Amino acid sequence: MHRPLIAPSLLAADFGNLQRDVEMVNHSVADWHHIDVMDGLFVPNISYGMPVIKAIKKHATKPLDVHLMIVDPDRYIQTFADIGADVLSVHYEACTHLHRSLQAIHAAGMKAGVAINPHTPVSFLADTLENIDLVCVMSVNPGFGGQRFIQNTYRKITELKSMIEERKCSTLIEVDGGVTLENAPKLVSAGADVLVAGSSVFGADNPTDAIRLLAGNQ
Repeated sequence: MHRPLIAPSLLAADFGNLQRDVEMVNHSVADWHHIDVMDGLFVPNISYGMPVIKAIKKHATKPLDVHLMIVDPDRYIQTFADIGADVLSVHYEACTHLHRSLQAIHAAGMKAGVAINPHTPVSFLADTLENIDLVCVMSVNPGFGGQRFIQNTYRKITELKSMIEERKCSTLIEVDGGVTLENAPKLVSAGADVLVAGSSVFGADNPTDAIRLLAGNQ
């Protein structure tokens, strides 16, 4: 079984000690910093904006994987490139012209991701898959951390993996929401390449160990 990339979700970090938590991720076996941007419109919650992400970038030595849970994300694509996002994911449900959004993300020099809500079928990505570097499969309803994992996610990952292999794309599958040490191996064997974990990392007694175990390093 391949080793997944691990992207600890900074939404679950201690905001009073954000630099400390970013440095913990830097020194762990994690691969990316996962950053959730929420606007209170697309999802019923507001997280952090540009100044906080700029501060994270200053201390991060690993790529920033930015997940936009916002309406009309096209307005901010260049801004996120400017403040240091390496991967930028927009929601399928928030993009009227998804292909154009993906082109704009690539033109700004970032990898382009598309996030899909639990109710959105993976088949909706059939016509854009060749242009997508990463599909973020939401395994909870977006907006809040610490939710219960939706079981149908395994089937979606398997279906998406078949689509990717059929088209010979190099698209990565990321799973976001309710990822734990218990379900991580099953997600990876279903075809997940990137695991986003918030509470199961930052809520652990030893976050560095939790990241190592999620990566499959016993």
